[in-house]
Amino acid sequence: MKPDKVNVACPHCGQSQLEPRGGYSTVCRHCGQNFRIHKGDRPAAPLLVNALATRRVVCFECGTLLDVSVEAESTMCKRCSTHVDLRDYQIDQAVSKNFRTHGAFVIGEKGYVFNTEANVGDAVIKGRLLGKLTAHRSLTIYSTAEIRGTFRAALLIIPVGNCVAWKLPLDVGEVEIAGELAANVHIDGTVRIKSTGRLFGDVQVRNLIVEPGAVLVGNVRLAPSVAPTPEPLLSPAP
Repeated sequence: MKPDKVNVACPHCGQSQLEPRGGYSTVCRHCGQNFRIHKGDRPAAPLLVNALATRRVVCFECGTLLDVSVEAESTMCKRCSTHVDLRDYQIDQAVSKNFRTHGAFVIGEKGYVFNTEANVGDAVIKGRLLGKLTAHRSLTIYSTAEIRGTFRAALLIIPVGNCVAWKLPLDVGEVEIAGELAANVHIDGTVRIKSTGRLFGDVQVRNLIVEPGAVLVGNVRLAPSVAPTPEPLLSPAP
């Protein structure tokens, strides 16, 4: 005789719970998210394996750290119940709005985002941006990008074959240069110049890695701390 209930796993947080075998959907008793119950008598283990593929994000409102499924497009904060967007956005036209997501934020070569405050996970800029941008993980800038405003990121990436010039102080944690960057880099993190990379500007950093074949033109100073400690991009609530 088959059991009346089966063990299922929430795709949002991975918590397992018993549910009626013939049920269609339910609510997770741990995170409060609704999800569909898979049909059949499959054991919970395969579901748990998928659920364990998670990423860590922070609630935009209260700063609580959240572990969510890599396949989820949204979640709800377990502390303040705020909706947290996890979707990716591809912009290939003119858009005037704010963005707040832990997904990817990509402005194509024909894209133009203006009068915006974008708070995103990863950002890729090939088009035009007018406003304020914060990338919690990485910011990749191409030669075709036109940025008017400010940006900050955990990691700034200049891809191979691309040239970027920036006159303002860089508000980033680390820099990886495979193309060309003309800027003064004064940060507390690490600057890595790849073998194809070129950096023109004064450098004051904690760590500097220059691969064979790379070009560095400017004054270099290595120091334990070269700038005031910035506000962390991920700030868990107490």
